[in-house]
Formats: sequence, C-alpha cells, structure tokens
Amino acid sequence: MIKKYSVGFLTTILALFVGFFSISGCSESKEAVKVAEVVEDDGADWPSFGRTYKEDHYSPLTEINDQNLDRLGLAWSFDLPVSQSGISAPLAIDGVLYFAVGHSVIHAMEATTGKLLWEYDPKVFDVAGKKMRAGWGVRGIAYSKGKIFTATLDGRLIALEAATGKLIWSAMTVDPEDGRYITGAPWIMKDKVIIGHGGADYAPIRGYVTAYDENTGEQAWRFYTVPGNPADGFENDAMEMAAKTWNGEWWKFGGGGTVWNAMTYDAEYNRIYIGTGNGAPWNQKIRSPEGGDNLFLCSVVALDADTGEYVWHYQINPGETWDFNAAMDMQLTDLTIDGQRRSVLMTAPKNGFFYVIDRKDGKLISAEKFAKANWAERIDLETGRPVENPAARYPVGTAYLMFPSAWGAHGVEPMSYNPNTGLVYLPARDLGNLYANASDLKNWDFKPDMVLNVGLGAAPKGQGQKVPPGKGWLAAWNPVEQKEVWRVDMGLKTHNGGTMTTAGNLVVQGQATGELSIYTADTGKKIWSFDAQNGIMAQPITYLADGKQYISLLVGSRASSHKGNGKPWNYYTQKRRLLTFALDAKAELPPVEEIDLPILDDAEFVVDDEKALLGVKVFHRNCFVCHGARLNSGGAAPDLIRSLIPTDIDLLVEVLNEGSQRENGMPQFEEMPMSEIEGLQHYIRKTARQRLKSKN
Repeated sequence: MIKKYSVGFLTTILALFVGFFSISGCSESKEAVKVAEVVEDDGADWPSFGRTYKEDHYSPLTEINDQNLDRLGLAWSFDLPVSQSGISAPLAIDGVLYFAVGHSVIHAMEATTGKLLWEYDPKVFDVAGKKMRAGWGVRGIAYSKGKIFTATLDGRLIALEAATGKLIWSAMTVDPEDGRYITGAPWIMKDKVIIGHGGADYAPIRGYVTAYDENTGEQAWRFYTVPGNPADGFENDAMEMAAKTWNGEWWKFGGGGTVWNAMTYDAEYNRIYIGTGNGAPWNQKIRSPEGGDNLFLCSVVALDADTGEYVWHYQINPGETWDFNAAMDMQLTDLTIDGQRRSVLMTAPKNGFFYVIDRKDGKLISAEKFAKANWAERIDLETGRPVENPAARYPVGTAYLMFPSAWGAHGVEPMSYNPNTGLVYLPARDLGNLYANASDLKNWDFKPDMVLNVGLGAAPKGQGQKVPPGKGWLAAWNPVEQKEVWRVDMGLKTHNGGTMTTAGNLVVQGQATGELSIYTADTGKKIWSFDAQNGIMAQPITYLADGKQYISLLVGSRASSHKGNGKPWNYYTQKRRLLTFALDAKAELPPVEEIDLPILDDAEFVVDDEKALLGVKVFHRNCFVCHGARLNSGGAAPDLIRSLIPTDIDLLVEVLNEGSQRENGMPQFEEMPMSEIEGLQHYIRKTARQRLKSKN
C-alpha cells in the first residue's frame, strides 16, 4: 500500500450536461488565534487548500512578479499515470510537495527537484463497490502538525505521517452500504479535522459533516444538515427548527444537503462554515410537495468548531429545486463598507450571484449577479431572499430554459482574493439547460445502483428548446461595489481552472485548452503563458523552497464532455503532470506527439436500431458522467467510439459484469443484463458509424 522511495519531509439529464468576539455564547479562542498565527505566515508554505484559514488563494510572495515574468520558466515536471482525475491542488510544507490524484493516491516529493519521496494508495477500487459509479476523483487534501489527511470515495478519512506516508489512523465516516461517497477535501480546525460527503444525486441521502480528533481519529461531533423523520425525534434545536420548513414525507427521500465540497474555518470566531448542497432529489415537488424553504439546503451554515452546535445560517436558494448548491468556495476577509469595517464571508455559488455575508451574525450585506441568471430578478437585501421568476420553478406541464445550468455560473474551480487590489478573481461561465418535471411525480422514487436520480424529465411536447452554446471568462470582481472591474473572455471554453493571486500583482489561471496564463491583478493584462499540453482544471499554488519562489499545479482534463473544453482531450494520450516553475529555470516539456486514435467500425456488424435505442437510455443512465453526453468524451474516461472494448461483446461483458477494469477506475455493473450490454454496444457502433460518415 505504501511504496517508499526515501524518507523526507458523472431524457433530461443529458441536457443538463450538454451543458473570537462573543456571539451566541461563543468566546474568542486563544488556541485558535495561535493556530491562525502559524498559518498566517510569510507565504513560505502553502499548507491548506486556500493557503490560510481565509481560503483566499492569495500569497504574499513577490519574488515572481509582474516585472520579471520574462525570466519565468519550467523548473521540472513529473509525469503521472493514467487516472480519471487530476483536479486537486498540491500542498507545500517545508520544501515538500504533497498532492493527490485519481482515487486519493497521495504523493510526496521534493519541491525543488520533483524527486518522489513516497506514495500511498488507499486501494479504493478494492472496497468502494458501486460507489465507484460516482465517477469523480479527489479534489484536495489537508495538512496539520506533521500529518497529511485525505478522504476516499468509499468514505474513509485517513491520516498519514507526512514524513514517511505511514498510516496513522483511518476512520469510516459513512455507512459502506449507503450511497454516500467522498470527493472533497478534509478541513482543519484547531485540533480537529472535519469531513463531509456527496451522494444526494444518486441515493436517498441525508447530509451531515463529522469532526474527528486529528491525533486519534475518534469522532468528536456530527451535524446533520437536514432534518430526519420527526417521529424519531430531533438531534438538536436546529433540526427541530429546520423541520418546520419541510412538508410531506421528505425523510423517505433523504433530503440531501450534502457538504461535498467547500468548508472554511474562521479562527476569529472559532467557527466552521459549511456550504450545503442540493436537495435529494433536486425536484422539490417530490421531496417537499407543498414547498417550503427546506433548511438547510443550499445554505452557508456556521457551526461552533469545538462542539458542532448551530450558530447561524444564510440560505442562498430557499426551496432549492435546480441543483443550485452553496458548496463553492467561501473566502474570509475584512472589507470597509459604507465607512464601516466588516468581517465578511464572500462566496459565488452556482446560481450566478456574488454574496457578501457578515460573519458575525450571518446577515446578508450585498448580492449582485456576476453571470446570466434568469431564475431571479435580484436578491432583496431587506429579507435576504431572492425575487424569483415563477417560471423558473418549471410548473407541471412546462419546461424552462434556465440560466445558469446545473453546472453553475461558478463551479468547484476556486476563486481567489487579493487584499492589495481588493478584487476577487472568479472563473465564470454562462451555461443553460432545460428544466422539466419527471413524467410521474406522485410515484417517483429513487432507482437503485448509483444512477443519477434528480426528479426531472423530458420537456413536454412542443416545449423543447435548443440550448445555446456556453461561454466562459475570468472576471475581476469588486466585492465592495459589487461590480466587474475587468474580464478576460475565453469564448466557448467554459470549464477553466481555479485561480491564484499574489502580492507580485499576479493572477494565475489554467485554461481548458491547456494554456497556463498569468495576468496583472490590477488590469487583467496577459503577461505570460505556457503550453501545458493538457487541459487545466486545478488551481495553482506558490511557495518557497530553499529560499526560492516556485509555482506548481496539476494538469489533466477530467471533463465529462469535450464541449466547453476547446479541445477533445483523450483519456489515454493526454499527459497528466505536475508542473513546477521558477525564475531562470530552463527545463522543457517533451514535444507533443500527435496521436489521432481512429473511430472504430466493423463493416460486418449489423446495427439493430431497437437495441441502439435501448443503449441510448442505458448510456445516459449509467455512463455519460464520465464518457461524455452523446459519447462526446472530454478526457475523464476513454472515448468509447475509439475503444476496442465495445467492438467485442465478450470484452464488454468482462468490463461491465465482471469488473475487469476496476483497478483502472472503471466501475463494475454486475447487475446489468445482457440486453442492456448489447444495447450499449449497438448504440456505440451506430454513433461511431454516424461520426465516420459525417467526417467523410
């Protein structure tokens, strides 16, 4: 499990993707302040997801700056094996880089040379079972006091010795038999590590977060994000309060509200802020048929870090019904607003509004649109609630072309905040999709076996609309004035990387096309670029090693579809790497080998249109999240019209029923009948033949 080299320190679903002062009895914590002082250092290390507890992805380092980028070059690169995910960011501590790829395979290496020190593989494919069907890899890791923390798809939280990669402890945070899985990063708060989970898109899940002692792995506390069955009683007053905002028998559907991505620890108030997800299912008409706010879905919730007790919440989307979760990154800072210094939380969730919230009491300060958002006119600052467009709730018998789409105007790729310019650097996009109800709302229920279960259906006859192409851009946003200051347009490229900013007047961001770019933080002028030879979704980091400043990031396309990529990155041939840059460095990447894998066809194969039609349904129920809607692969998994496996029914059976490719990240579908496997083969062959014909 540990390979020691040296000791050292993813029908309507288809449319969706074609697209420490007192308050409430809490007092300032001296220990929290002490930890904050350690993290708020001179920028030598990058020890947490956003570098410090502020999670602003900002570095005070200035050795690399807007005046000397003509000297910036590649210091070294490290090639990574074929895997389904390279979208996390490294950590840098005392000259050592730590990062995760795929299913939480942790690497440690010398920051100056790229020499591999150790590797830890938790062997997720051996134990995750049907949870592998979630299709996503890890998005981040954590560090504290000589320990590296990671979570796994099957639900484990793991602590490793940073120096050796030796396992210290492992805690199972979910029921191995339920639909919960983990792709997000753990977060550190004083002497505890906290983790959430995903799963509400696939199963009847009730969300929660759990805190563990970072030294022993013992559970300290757990907070549920939605109420359970009232007949069972409530865990706390917060759940009793939340239950009043639900109706029907919501608990039979789980409710959702999973904390699958961002959290932020506030050392000043000794709180952990959690961003909660969508409802289970998405469609509120099913889970809470008479409406209601459905707390704490799509909310920022503040909890006491020591006890997990509820402090306050702000709900981004009351009565959430679109997958507009509040799970995007949350950044902490102090802003001067109307002449008053305010401690604030800033977040730009999926729904297209940028929010500034008072950290003291959770009251909304301001909110404005940063992208196209036709679901609401505005956010009422008196009530904190959106002024919704009634059509956006897609009443029965209607369909609505919604902006943003379920992908969101801002996704998991983090934004950054530079206190010198006062600007937030936000990867934004305009994408839309049609929302319509499932055909039978009354009898709807979750399908088993980890398939997407969202409560939506095809548009009523005559109401289908063509979804326009998306567009992406990098926005510099003024959170005080709530307006865009400058923008870098990226055309049809919608799934670009997270951002980092520095005191050297820099904004660093990778693009879906493989270009790593640096802009001036004040004006947005592009002043440097590098061909990374692969799509970039992860955010960069910067740090010091042996007194020299470096910039590092992972490259690798994990897009579900090539639409929005700008390039159809191939799962097999793309070069996944860790790249590291420094001044006066002269290393080069090997020349790109252009490998055009042909579309495969067998002239003797007779396509059965009825079987192919079944295959369309099977594919978009089970496969498209990784292999791409309409078989438009984006790099997350092999392009099936170019793969040999679907040309041979026996090989297809081995992969699907027998799980022959589990170790490579391909989940097993042991329950899939031969009729569905044949349907997949005929759909793939028919599509391949159509693509060949269109090329010729």
